[in-house]
Amino acid sequence: MFNHTKRTRLAIGILVIAVSSTACVSHSYAQMPPGGAQPPRPDPLADGPPIWDYDHDGTYTCDEWKRYMDQIFRFADQNHDGFLSASEFPAVRRAERTLAQADLGYFDDNRDGKVSRSEFVEKPSRFIGQYDKNADCKVTPAELKGTSSSPPGGGGRPGPGGHGGFGAKF
Repeated sequence: MFNHTKRTRLAIGILVIAVSSTACVSHSYAQMPPGGAQPPRPDPLADGPPIWDYDHDGTYTCDEWKRYMDQIFRFADQNHDGFLSASEFPAVRRAERTLAQADLGYFDDNRDGKVSRSEFVEKPSRFIGQYDKNADCKVTPAELKGTSSSPPGGGGRPGPGGHGGFGAKF
């Protein structure tokens, strides 16, 4: 019963995040940190990642991205076997709007017909790949504004579709 309750809470949390990020018309959001209110902060991009800025510092890191992807994986792994099957994968598409067009094959690096936690969580963020000008695995507010001191076009980690991410579809 405890696992069911925990899973239900996680599913509701991810569903709330997905619905609120899709319904965002003004591209802003309000996220309440534990113990206090925080004013709305603008979304850096139309498909920006504020929901995975866990420490609310305005800097988006690879570790935060992996933490977020791990939450999505745990939500989607309905039978808790440590893999996402083709029948479980649609939950990924529903959980995060930037993954709405994702397919299992993109994540299935070893082509065994299922996606392991590491295959899923270790895929780089397209957002970080695009904006991380100095390749330190962090996107700072300065990099978002284009005021980073790094040379233009620098940074990013290679990946499908260019600078690390889910490819042109996403």
